[in-house]
Order: sequence, then C-alpha cells, then structure tokens
Amino acid sequence: QVQLMESGGGLVQAGGSLRLSCAASGTIFSINPMGWYRQALGKQRELGATITGGSSTNYADSVKGRFTISRDNAKNTVFLQMNSLKPEDTAVYYCHYRHFLITYWGQGTQVTVSS
Repeated sequence: QVQLMESGGGLVQAGGSLRLSCAASGTIFSINPMGWYRQALGKQRELGATITGGSSTNYADSVKGRFTISRDNAKNTVFLQMNSLKPEDTAVYYCHYRHFLITYWGQGTQVTVSS
C-alpha cells in the first residue's frame, strides 16, 4: 500500500513563495511518475506539474515559469517550489503517484494566496 503525505501549504501574499513537499511510503518505484494536481473551490482537479523517475517534467501552462517540480528518489519525496504566486493559484494541492494504471493521492494541502 502506498501513502502520500503532503506538507508546506499555507497563506501567502500575492508575489510570494511556498514550497510543498510530499513524502511517499510503502512500495515505491522511483521510475514511476509523481507530481501535483490542484483543485480550486467549485472547480475540477487540474494538473499542476509532474515528474518522471528520469526527471522529465511537465507543467500546466498556467504555472510554467513560476513553479518548479523536483524529486529526491532516495527519500521518495517530491517537491513543488511555487514562486510569484497569484490569487488564482489558491487551491487544495494534491500529491499523486502512479504505478501502471493505479494512481495514489495524498490528502491535500491548502494553498491560499491573498491579493
């Protein structure tokens, strides 16, 4: 069984920065992709950023140039450095890990950006 534990969310002013962390436990294969999705109130969950085991990355257009995803395979941890935050980045951020057709989700961490 895989468990994902996020941390690092909070309240920040527009233009500020936050760093999210997600530690995975259980049977983890470093080759599998991990990443972050987000869900704003009343909206569908959407891609934030993903990273493969080989460190190839993919970003939503809305966060390109502001967010950076990275991972530490030795610690089964993925990070999301968020800079130049905007009020529209306000959402619950969910860590995910995919193993073949199975996707595991964390419980989510709230990020609130005030204007």
